[in-house]
Amino acid sequence: MAAANLREPPMVKAALIVAALAYVGLMLLIPLGAVLTEALANGWRAWLSAVSEPDSWSAIRLTLIVAAIAVPLNTIFGIAAAWAISKFDFRGKTALITLIDLPFSVSPVVSGLLFVLLFGAAGWFSPWLDEQGIEIIFALPGLVLATVFVTFPFVARQLIPLMALQGRAEEEAALTLGASGFQTFWRVTLPNIRFGLLYGVLLCNARAMGEFGAVSVVSGHIRGETNTMPLQVEALYNDYNFVAAFALASLLTLLAVVTLALKSALEWRHRDEIAARH
Repeated sequence: MAAANLREPPMVKAALIVAALAYVGLMLLIPLGAVLTEALANGWRAWLSAVSEPDSWSAIRLTLIVAAIAVPLNTIFGIAAAWAISKFDFRGKTALITLIDLPFSVSPVVSGLLFVLLFGAAGWFSPWLDEQGIEIIFALPGLVLATVFVTFPFVARQLIPLMALQGRAEEEAALTLGASGFQTFWRVTLPNIRFGLLYGVLLCNARAMGEFGAVSVVSGHIRGETNTMPLQVEALYNDYNFVAAFALASLLTLLAVVTLALKSALEWRHRDEIAARH
């Protein structure tokens, strides 16, 4: 009887589906199609020439380097934070969870300004950094720091509820049977969280490569040196080099599509595994 009350008339179902598809098309598919159309407006050769241009290639390489450093750091932090929060009781746990969520509530531009305040030419640590010959702002370390800050909640936020739901019984049993802490993590915890971990890493990587606000503040917009892909897209667009700008933007679009495909694949795999267990 309850199920019958939940059934909607066919016209209502059709209207909801059409409205949802129209919204998705308007907000996602049309913009993505426009990016790809503009990127290939002058053909494949123009697209390849724009992507392989020295400044654009430098931006691609720098983006990959920043992501290759930031994502593993956030993965290690996310696992450690999720393990501590879900497996142990300690004072300050709520404060730690709040701090993990902090980058979600702070504008990326503001976070970039904070790093400039700390490590910039007139920053708090600038005298010591100058003495040591260390350059952070307008250099790779600043880009990495800004990217780590804006992306570090992703892995932790995927793992904390998952590990809390799984409880501590299996780890306690393994420790009781003589397993070391590393063996317990590698053979008990990691297999149980692998899908959540991969999902968090995937989202973290996508955000790291697409971050604009924080890295824009700390980069200095030095072409061929500190411009990541989003910054190079902006620079090319401001130069009215629209084809090159959209060509580089199409690579970011491809990243988004691949991320979505991998996300769906992980969800299907996880769903199939749960179904097989039951």
